[in-house]
Parts: sequence; structure tokens; C-alpha cells
Amino acid sequence: MSITAGRKPRTSVRPTRRTTAPRKRGDDTRAKIIDETVRCIVEEGFAAATAKHVAERAGVTWGVIQYHFGDRSGLLMAVVDDGVARLLDSLSSAEVSELPLRERIEVVIDTAWSCYSSPTSMAAFEILQANRGGSSRQHLLEMNAAINQLGRLITDDPANAGVAEVIWATLRGVVLARMIVGAEVDWQRERRALIDMVTHYLR
Repeated sequence: MSITAGRKPRTSVRPTRRTTAPRKRGDDTRAKIIDETVRCIVEEGFAAATAKHVAERAGVTWGVIQYHFGDRSGLLMAVVDDGVARLLDSLSSAEVSELPLRERIEVVIDTAWSCYSSPTSMAAFEILQANRGGSSRQHLLEMNAAINQLGRLITDDPANAGVAEVIWATLRGVVLARMIVGAEVDWQRERRALIDMVTHYLR
């Protein structure tokens, strides 16, 4: 093979193709394990959500759970994180600034309810109840941040900061009743009363 003087041989170099497939598979696996943990807690109760049982339900090994979450505690706190993140995302995407007061309150309450009554949030509630202290305190601080954001969607007046706490307490009470009963709870009467009270107070 001859090479012309002064010229470099041409080499066939393929451009490096970056792929996010492994990362996506990892994210999908992590999400699948979290979802299965939620279903396990909702269907069978908190005590049933051992790492081994969740692994069996999700069709993965203990090593996979350990890789993504460290241990059972890490897995359970990941469920709580997911619940808080979903709530914050929903509240941050709520467009209410241009709405009249009552409609603004309705949207905020309904948005918070759709998140708070979800299986993820109910599982997170059970986890926080069972794991008091330690890392649960940090998650409760994050929940408190979500409550503050909820209040700011309704009013910017610091004097009315307690409104969000009242809304939160009401939703928490209805969700707790739903968890105890183990079935859907018709809360339309309570919803109307809550909207009426908050509207009346802020006017």
C-alpha cells in the first residue's frame, strides 16, 4: 500500500454516539420499584413492604434495590420524595393568578386533593407515620414548604399564612378517613364547606 508524500492516510472514524439508553433503563427501573412499593403499601399495608417482597413484586433482585436505594429505609424515603415532588410540580404548574378569589381557592384545593389523595401520597403518609424522627423530619420540612407554596397560590398576605395549614389539615383528615375505611370517600360536602370558609375568611 503506497502513501503519497505529504498526505496523511485517510482513516475511517465513526462519530461517537452518545446514548441515554442505560440511564433511561435505570430511571425506568427505579420508577418501577417505587410504584410497586406504593402499590404494596396501599394493597397490603406498610409492614408488608419489605425489600424482599417489593423486589418480588417488581420482578427485580435485592441487589437492584440496593443499587438504587441503598436499603429499605432509602426505598421508603424515595417514595416520600416522589410524593412531595409530585405535589410541588402540580402546585407550581397551577395557573390561578388571574382567577377570582373563589375560583382560585377551588383550583388550589382540587389540585392539592388530587395529589394528596393519590396512592403515592397515601403510601408516603403511612411511611412518615411509621418512621418518626430521623430523616422523616427533613421530609416533613419539605412538606411544610409545599404547604407554604399552597398558601402563596391563594394569598400573598403573611397574615393569612394559616389558611394553607387549615386546608392541609382538612385534606389530611379526609385522606386518613379514606385510609381507615379502605375505600373511596365522598368528600364533596366537606369540599364545599372548606371553599366557603376560606373564601369568607379572605374576603
